[in-house]
Amino acid sequence: MRTISYREAINEALAQELERDESVIVMGQDHPWGGVLDVTAGLFSRFPGRVLDTPISESAFVGAAIGAATRGQRPVAELMFIDFMGVGFDQIFNQAAKFRYMFGGNVRTPVVIRTMYGAGLRAAAQHSQCLYPVFTHVPGLKVVVPSSPYEAKGLLIQAIRDDDPVIFCEHKALYDTRGEVPEDSYTIPFGQANVVRDGGDVTIVAIGRMVAMAEEAAKELAANGVEAAIIDPRTTSPLDTGTILESVGNTGRLVVVDEASPRCNLATDISALVAKEAFGSLRAPIEMVTPPHTPVPFSDVLEDLYIPDAQKVLNAAKAVVEYRR
Repeated sequence: MRTISYREAINEALAQELERDESVIVMGQDHPWGGVLDVTAGLFSRFPGRVLDTPISESAFVGAAIGAATRGQRPVAELMFIDFMGVGFDQIFNQAAKFRYMFGGNVRTPVVIRTMYGAGLRAAAQHSQCLYPVFTHVPGLKVVVPSSPYEAKGLLIQAIRDDDPVIFCEHKALYDTRGEVPEDSYTIPFGQANVVRDGGDVTIVAIGRMVAMAEEAAKELAANGVEAAIIDPRTTSPLDTGTILESVGNTGRLVVVDEASPRCNLATDISALVAKEAFGSLRAPIEMVTPPHTPVPFSDVLEDLYIPDAQKVLNAAKAVVEYRR
């Protein structure tokens, strides 16, 4: 393997699928100049007529992508920021997500909507939200939240080949993160969590960028004799509940780290799942590490306070390990 960035891994996945399958097309803004944050650099000239530069009208090109998917294409629509999904809610929530069900399984909608989420680049409240829980809530959508370059490439190729609509969420603060990625094409199945680290004292489930925060905290815990298991769900819908429950059954303790707003996010969903299905295994109350229930602040200092970090994860893990009835 060679070491490449998260950005390069996504670009390579797109290029390999465009090369492999002529039904794959890419739609979005600024592609002649490399797309948003240079993620699609070089693809516009390399695949003429199949990488389409669209107007800044998300409702129009998302709708066009969904329609094209029902007619035999495999579109990848790039929606600049997840915060702008609102302008395409009807097409995504009420059309793409429902077609297979409404038509008795006779219609496929193999569309991927790539979008950026998350704080960390001083992008202000309306460009920094983590809205993957909103899409996870909708039956019929598959939701992917890759945490590393390796995950990004394998999950995106799987998303493009999937016959259902996929919301592919890329944390914009991860684009320069580097990691080992195979040159060859490969897929990572949906609904199979990655056990990033084994441990018997506490289970930490972390979403997207928060996996790195959990790993940093786990190193500090290990230095103090506490071994943390880290689980990266990879996909929030479908969610690999089995791996989470098995780990909690082993450790008896759970910390969930989620950058999304704390009301009705993945942390609350996973916590409720474990409380219902593994209550007898719990040796301490479940801890959730999330931002406060406020818009993402623009101030550098306040943004740093807002985003969950390794120290907050460490504090939560210590609290459950040291808990005594």
